[in-house]
Amino acid sequence: MKKKPESSRPSGFEKITILGTKLTDILTFVTTRPGPAIATFIAFLISTVVVIQYQGADGGTLGDLQEFEVGKVAERDVLAEQSVSYVDETATRLKSDIQQHLVPPVFTYNLEVTAEARKEYARFVSLSLSYLTQAGTEQERFEAYTQEIYRAFPGMFSGETLDMLFHDPEGEKILETGSAALDYVMEEGIFALPDTGLEVYNAEVVELLRSSEARMGREWIEFTHIITLDTLPDAVNRWYTADGLPPSFGVLGFALLKPFMKANVLFSASDTEQRVAETKAQIDAVVNHIEPGTRIIRKGFIITDEDMAKLRALNMAVSKQDPRRMVGQILVLVLLYSLFMFLGWVQRGDKGGLTDAEIYVLSGLTALYIIGAVLAKRLPFNTDFFPVSIVLPTALVIMLPAILINLNLALTWALMLPISAFLSGSFDEAAFILALVSGVVASYTLKGAEKRMDLVKAGLISAGANGIAILAILLFKSAAWEVYPMALFWGAFNGLASGMLVLGFLPPLEHALNAATTFRLIELSDLNAPLIRRLFTVAPGTYSHSIMVANLAEAACQEIGANPLLARVGAYYHDIGKMDQPDYFVENQTSYNKHNDIPPRLSATIIRSHVKLGVEKARTLGLPREVTNIIAEHHGNSVITWFYNEALKQDPHVSKEDFSYPGNPPRSRESAVVMLADMSEAAVRTLEKPTAAKIEKFLQELITAKVEHGQLAESELTFRDLETIKHAFVQVLAGYYHSRIEYPKLPAKEVTHESG
Repeated sequence: MKKKPESSRPSGFEKITILGTKLTDILTFVTTRPGPAIATFIAFLISTVVVIQYQGADGGTLGDLQEFEVGKVAERDVLAEQSVSYVDETATRLKSDIQQHLVPPVFTYNLEVTAEARKEYARFVSLSLSYLTQAGTEQERFEAYTQEIYRAFPGMFSGETLDMLFHDPEGEKILETGSAALDYVMEEGIFALPDTGLEVYNAEVVELLRSSEARMGREWIEFTHIITLDTLPDAVNRWYTADGLPPSFGVLGFALLKPFMKANVLFSASDTEQRVAETKAQIDAVVNHIEPGTRIIRKGFIITDEDMAKLRALNMAVSKQDPRRMVGQILVLVLLYSLFMFLGWVQRGDKGGLTDAEIYVLSGLTALYIIGAVLAKRLPFNTDFFPVSIVLPTALVIMLPAILINLNLALTWALMLPISAFLSGSFDEAAFILALVSGVVASYTLKGAEKRMDLVKAGLISAGANGIAILAILLFKSAAWEVYPMALFWGAFNGLASGMLVLGFLPPLEHALNAATTFRLIELSDLNAPLIRRLFTVAPGTYSHSIMVANLAEAACQEIGANPLLARVGAYYHDIGKMDQPDYFVENQTSYNKHNDIPPRLSATIIRSHVKLGVEKARTLGLPREVTNIIAEHHGNSVITWFYNEALKQDPHVSKEDFSYPGNPPRSRESAVVMLADMSEAAVRTLEKPTAAKIEKFLQELITAKVEHGQLAESELTFRDLETIKHAFVQVLAGYYHSRIEYPKLPAKEVTHESG
């Protein structure tokens, strides 16, 4: 039992001793619980790598230069204290764009299209020649010829063109000339130019790739010399100017060739981009140099983009060369994750602190939060008026441990996470304030929450708190009025979304952690639960006893500030181990006592077993650890006095351990209250005509005996708590066992029977 300490301050030596003890406990945590220790280390390692990688890439100290902004007048000078060389990204990008405009677009020659055109024209020539040299009248041959051409080449030739070709005395030579012209044009290549996309490349030259079985040919052609479908007539006419060609070909040539000429040179976007990439790879970055003593920012002058580029380069160089900041970031994370070990072991002890699963969840949440803070800083939005923490669900990260573990831990995390993000360089002052407000408010909004809709209400409260914090930040920064609506919206949305997301994440985490959350305890407190209904059926006396113990425990916990819901649920389930052999427990017996037929040692074994059986059933049902602990501890390791005394009569040397319960004394206030309620309810049943005074005196004796036997030594109850618990029990029991008047019997003649 915990006594109220006298007011005293530890000496310096005692403080050193306490610190050494804590460090020893942390070392014990690492060696005895390797799983959580490894999880904590991995989370720390990942967080450290991300912080060093990304914060180092940014220089990590830009937060110190927030006073400078492009377009504003500088309020102080900034001088370069060392020589710095940096890449001028703007100039390099401009140089790269210029080089891209010099790259010619790449086209590829398609041999298959050329071969197909030649094949089709050859078929047309063969068919035409067969009719030009055929016997018969000219009219008959012409009609047969046109019909055959229309059938073989539908819609490709007009009747006028076929008439001129058929009746021209040099028709055979015209067809032969057309074959040569087609070969020329198709060999030169007919380019298919895309409607858009070429404007970013060289506008004077194109690159043509010709592939063959032997090799890949490459040639450059001026834009003015390429042939397209639009310039085909000019290309054919240029070829026609040669000597020795039939005069009529100038009239018929293009009409005969046009149906067979297809674009056989196509734009290749992939090859063009490859040329661009090769060109850019050969471009040297534009490097600027800043000499020591150079004035980067001039007081009273407007800050330009170039000034800010130099300032960032200088800041980055200074940060990279100074390892102190990196060491500081690592130390901050070391302190944060050392807190895990402190909470995981020092706070755990033997009192049911953080479980392995809880440490896994906390490690994951912390690592995700720190990584999220680092990455959020790199998002492309205006951080001057939008704190980076506006995109982080800080309330969600705090609400989950507040519900699953406890509010005190959640409050600790609400302070530690923003501080860690701030000291590691991810948060500026505005982001830190918003995250701190969001986390602290979230840790308190769930106090007393009993319904899942309370999570939505908590989200609304967080949304309001975020809105107020954002408003204060914007006013402090003298932000433009048009910034307010969007910033306030996202701040409120952050809080509301956090509350909604808790509804989705909570159920699986409740079962994964087997957590005794308020919502789960309310579900377990349902008397229509299958196990409670079965207890009512097979052991009605135990069921009635459990209900009364629950009422006592709940009333007492409300008075001392413990968890009344946990106590009630623990009381409902504390005797479920009696269901297997209910007739051996006095509350379920009517007139016959089975213990009369068996030796005291066996009776004690049966009585003792209900604790172990109850724990096994609780674990099988997946009851929360806190409820299982109440079942295991509700008798502590006390002696089953009646059977022990009976055994002493038979054998004075009997071992007391054989008649003691197998559990440990209660290690929580709720478990201790259930023990006292269980003892009090059973004992008061033995009183004849119990009154409030008689009950109070009897309970005082029982509680004093528990204290003297050390059953409350490991609980957190104080003497004041015990006094409060006793009065709460007396009030409930006196109301339950209050005396009633004896109703007089009516004379027989006045007794009537009503029908209906």
